[in-house]
Parts: sequence; C-alpha cells; structure tokens
Amino acid sequence: MSSITSLSPKQLRRAAALKEKIQSLEKELGQMLGSSTQTVAQPVVKRKFKMSAAGRARISAAAKARWAKVKAKKSPVKPAPKAKGKMSATAKAILSAKMKAIWAKRKAAKK
Repeated sequence: MSSITSLSPKQLRRAAALKEKIQSLEKELGQMLGSSTQTVAQPVVKRKFKMSAAGRARISAAAKARWAKVKAKKSPVKPAPKAKGKMSATAKAILSAKMKAIWAKRKAAKK
C-alpha cells in the first residue's frame, strides 16, 4: 500500500469517499443486526482537560514563590564606581606650564 503523502488530490478525494461509504455501510449493518456497539472505524473523541480556577491559582502562587526565592539569592550588588584621581591646583599649574613649554618648542621648530 502506498503512503498517503504520495497520493494525488484526486486519489485522496476518492479514498475519503470510500471511507465514508464504508462507515455508512457498517452503520446500516449494525442497525440490521441490532448491535449497538461502536464500529472500529469511528474515531474516539478525546475530552479536553479543564483546570479549575483554584488549581491555576495554586500553580501561579507556587511559580511566583519559586521565582521570589531565586531572585532573593541574587542580591543586586553593583560594584562601587572607581574613584577618579583628583589633581591638586599646584600639580595642574606645573603640568600646564610644562605643556605650554612643549607647544612653544614645537611652534618654534615649525618656523
């Protein structure tokens, strides 16, 4: 028997029609014989599981408690900002004088 994926659309329609015909004949036979049992060809309908509001609330509360515990372990500690070096007014004046001397030399060398 070939795979259903290799069938053409026309063949699929024909197969569906045959299946419906078989189901109707099985139903008619069941009525004739007086059997009230379900045929194998009919699919079994699965019921969807519905959760109560209380159940959802319990699950939600448990999840929130787990996350609170995880977040409590991780304390958000930010590293202290690195202190910037502060230069005294005297050091600034000395550095400024040195740089002015260097720039004056470069300017003189260009002329």
